[in-house]
Amino acid sequence: MPVTLSYPGVYIEEVPSGVRTITGVATSITAFVGRALRGSENDPTRVQSFAEYERLFGGLWRDSTMSYAVHQFFQNGGRDALIVRVQNGGSAATLTLPVGFNLVAASTGEWGEKLRVRIDHPSHEDDPTDSLFNLSIRDTATGVTERFLNLSTDEDHARFVSDVLKQQSRLVRISGGAPGSRPDLTGVAPHTPTAGADPMLGDNWSTQFNSDGDDGSDITDNQISLASLKSDKEGLWALEKADIFNLLCIPPLTRGDGGDIGSQTRSAAATYCEERRAIYIVDPLTTWTEASHLTGGSGLDSAGWGLGRSRNAALYFPHIRQPDPLQENRLANFAPCGAVAGVMARTDGQRGIWKAPAGNDATLKGVVELSVKLTDGENGQLNPLAVNCLRAFPVTGRVVWGSRTLRGADQLASEWKYLPVRRLALYIEESLFRGTQWVVFEPNDEPLWAQIRLNLGAFMHNLFRQGAFQGSSPREAYFVKCDSETTTQNDIDQGIVNIVVGFAPLKPAEFVVIKLQQIAGQIQA
Repeated sequence: MPVTLSYPGVYIEEVPSGVRTITGVATSITAFVGRALRGSENDPTRVQSFAEYERLFGGLWRDSTMSYAVHQFFQNGGRDALIVRVQNGGSAATLTLPVGFNLVAASTGEWGEKLRVRIDHPSHEDDPTDSLFNLSIRDTATGVTERFLNLSTDEDHARFVSDVLKQQSRLVRISGGAPGSRPDLTGVAPHTPTAGADPMLGDNWSTQFNSDGDDGSDITDNQISLASLKSDKEGLWALEKADIFNLLCIPPLTRGDGGDIGSQTRSAAATYCEERRAIYIVDPLTTWTEASHLTGGSGLDSAGWGLGRSRNAALYFPHIRQPDPLQENRLANFAPCGAVAGVMARTDGQRGIWKAPAGNDATLKGVVELSVKLTDGENGQLNPLAVNCLRAFPVTGRVVWGSRTLRGADQLASEWKYLPVRRLALYIEESLFRGTQWVVFEPNDEPLWAQIRLNLGAFMHNLFRQGAFQGSSPREAYFVKCDSETTTQNDIDQGIVNIVVGFAPLKPAEFVVIKLQQIAGQIQA
């Protein structure tokens, strides 16, 4: 009783209802790991459109297979992406001014060579100590301009230049120590624009940054999945800094033959997705140009493939072909992971995570053709091996025509055979994991168990109403059990409460059998 009853009268108390609504987590946040033209490195950055990706990471770049995968993701209906940029030996462009003021581009790459800066001073009345200055930075390639007012060279000042640029600028950082006195561009040779040039590049802008920016070499598996990266949270494990992701795409290292990621990366990605309750979308090898290549010695059973039958991974074949804007829109081959992830996101939004992201509605937008045109017979060879085929049909166009996990091979007889069943289970696991944190340290007795049954039951019933489960009634579709049978006195003594949740998943109609019978005419006796 929170209020002491001290005087005659009416006392009002608000009694907690015990209802703690469980909200379902996101279902299609897709993580991309690969090379980009610019942007922060080993730091997962969330983007919600390709325009935002262009602004932060430079857009399409021929040397970046990830940029094309992200473009295909948003083109096919994706909404949320996490970008992890990795690089191999790149360097950032620098600028040394004759005022003891050195700058460096905010990230590695040749893009920083297009930067210019301008320094001017506020009026004396606003700056009695003569330590404040204004700094403007211009990216001449994109037209983006940043301007910071009243920066200070004093480390104790609220607008100390190093701190402000580190926290607010996307273009530059201080290189070395901050200038000891207010910087000035007096004596710097002015830049004289040519006729018709942008007036923003006038006399007060510095000369262009030094030509020492470097995009680095092609990335390798070691920049993504080397074991030592795990402790530093870099490469694939930079996603440890992200709260949640549902799908993982690691496009090929480079374009063309021989650019596929290695078995080291495939194995690490599948293992990590099992830890994070996510699905790894696996790309086929560039050398797989026929259906028979997947079933022979160089296919899924080869030592070079190196990926086990993970229940949290799904393989799609073949590669897709679509116009390349950087090659005069000529057709080029691309890995399918980005487009497939977009189809999954679109299906989740339109139908729900329990709907298989395949079929006539799972069209691959922007895809002109497929690198291999599979027949029904070839599809019949690959489907029992848990290879999800991409098919081309008249009128319908290019579609996803398979929805199995790598555990979906017929011989394995796994309960996680179908991708929507596995994804629904992961969705329920993650939602309940996050939605039951309040249970920790609560008194472990029947009142708590009743609250658990109430809140988890409400969440499961909402899924049942949306059509996520089999059965015509809640009793047939799911159950939530938390009582003295699941939690014994010994469990209570050890501080354990056991919750058992079961559900009857919907499985896709993978094979539709139509039986026809000719009715014989009535015979007169």
